[in-house]
Amino acid sequence: MESIWRKECEFEKREQLTKDIKVEVAIIGAGMAGILTAYLLKEKGINSIILEANEIASGQTQNTTAKITSQHGVTYDKLITHFGKEKALFYAAANEQAIGMYESIIQSKQISCHFEKLPSYLYTLTDVEKIQKEVDAARSLAIDAEFTTYTTLPFEVKGAARFHNQAMFHPLEFLQEVAKDLTIYEHTMVRDVKDQIITTDHGRVKANHIVVACHYPFINVPGYYFARMHQERSYVLCINNTPKLDGMYKDESDEGYSFRNYEDMILLGGGGHRTGENPYGGKYEKLRRAAKEFYPEFKEVCYWSAQDCKTIDSVPYIGAFSASTPNMYVATGFKKWGMTHSMVSAMILSDMIAGVKNSYEELYTPQRFMVTASVKSLLDESKHAATGILLEKFKLPDTKLSEVKIGQGAVIDHDGEKIGVYKDPDGKVYAVSTKCTHLGCQLDFNPDELSWDCPCHGSRFDYTGKLINNPALENIEHA
Repeated sequence: MESIWRKECEFEKREQLTKDIKVEVAIIGAGMAGILTAYLLKEKGINSIILEANEIASGQTQNTTAKITSQHGVTYDKLITHFGKEKALFYAAANEQAIGMYESIIQSKQISCHFEKLPSYLYTLTDVEKIQKEVDAARSLAIDAEFTTYTTLPFEVKGAARFHNQAMFHPLEFLQEVAKDLTIYEHTMVRDVKDQIITTDHGRVKANHIVVACHYPFINVPGYYFARMHQERSYVLCINNTPKLDGMYKDESDEGYSFRNYEDMILLGGGGHRTGENPYGGKYEKLRRAAKEFYPEFKEVCYWSAQDCKTIDSVPYIGAFSASTPNMYVATGFKKWGMTHSMVSAMILSDMIAGVKNSYEELYTPQRFMVTASVKSLLDESKHAATGILLEKFKLPDTKLSEVKIGQGAVIDHDGEKIGVYKDPDGKVYAVSTKCTHLGCQLDFNPDELSWDCPCHGSRFDYTGKLINNPALENIEHA
């Protein structure tokens, strides 16, 4: 599995950190948010370094569908209800400004990255009232939106919210240029942050300001982000031999599909679920069946998946990491809209570090707690975490190794202990611990990606036990 962006784009390799250094700003994570923050800081005359556990854009940035849009599903009606109109205005303005910032950078640096301005649609097959309310809410917040029943989708819709002047691009081609003059250390995993000292495997960094932009904060205390977010997975099929669409599309239903063009191809997305909750698999096959129905002559180019953090009130956490850690910042919880919110993060955090008041700070501050928008989700997060830990401690599966089929994975009972096993196509067995190295929840097998995923906080490991996604920092043990 490899995204179309990664198939077409490679980055210049960067060196690993091998000594202790002192810097003004250290950014953890060389994805879109981290690199844009470093870029805007440089524009303000502030130098920074970026520490990346793997390679540039090797995390979620390479797996985005790369829509630069302020259209974020059914969002604005809820924002007005739960946050009030003033803060909803800030959300709308921040994301509209993010689109303009991308366009400005691309034009000023003359970046060739397939950037294209076009509308974004939120469509429905059933609930016209929901779409009309979203259009009304967006228009009340100065977004250029309208209701329509016309689309270029391969099926009829009941209605759609059309947002004008949105955009899409090739994210890695963009980052190739933006990252050129930045100091980035690859293969430099951060193990700990304490008292403005960042500890890596091969050197320590003392920084006056620290930005945690590594998708999911791995520092549990302070901040407690593990109790205030969860992660979700989604799947993408890249196909060609298809007609051109006039814009980007997303179903308002979680069961529906998203569409966007890239050159002569369509990226067809769907099948989302909470990480660690895909016991039966079949997400890619569902996309292939949908592609066959929508475009009978389609041809598959590639396929991949992505992982996104969702906060308890569905607004990202951007700002001070905690009340007790001055000069430490975070950007996380983008809820599948990582391109615009990466830019919003860079705008807010670069201003904060430069000592400039940013008008969007109050909305996005991680220290907020909106009771009406958050309490149900907070209880749900607590329930998932408690269930995951109880499973690890008490539930013994009945499955035996002989019952695990070729190409499948399962948790089995071996001498009273839980072991995760996977049988490859040749019948070779890979056995690992089912205990997540983050906070000890029981891992579940994801048959679509042959991985062991944590339903509590979203850490992921391949079937050999190697870490794929944080907040965990260590591999799981071989059984």
